[in-house]
Amino acid sequence: MWQSRSGPSQVPWLEPDINDHLAALAESGTTAVVVSPIGFVSDHLEVVWDLDTEALDTAKQLGLDFVRAGTPGTDPRFVAMVRELVTERIAPDGERLRRRLGDLPLWDTCPTVCCVPARRP
Repeated sequence: MWQSRSGPSQVPWLEPDINDHLAALAESGTTAVVVSPIGFVSDHLEVVWDLDTEALDTAKQLGLDFVRAGTPGTDPRFVAMVRELVTERIAPDGERLRRRLGDLPLWDTCPTVCCVPARRP
């Protein structure tokens, strides 16, 4: 099976594997799933093989109804959003007010404690 790696080789794979999770859901009485590849913006080899082939086959074997949500790809609304994000960040200070939802502060860099991996036994 082909699969990309996230991080250096000493970092364990993210879990659970979707096929294992589908089995656990079926065991718990779940009868249908909607799978969304939130970490990807386009359909490519990993999405199509892992989800549309392997996970779909697993779901069928388990008797689960299975639907995969689409990725945004080149949808004009997604492309416009990415363009706006890039444009607002390269504009000179004060030239453009950023749009946002809610009252949370804006930040463009990840705080050092934001993505610290959990300690594994």
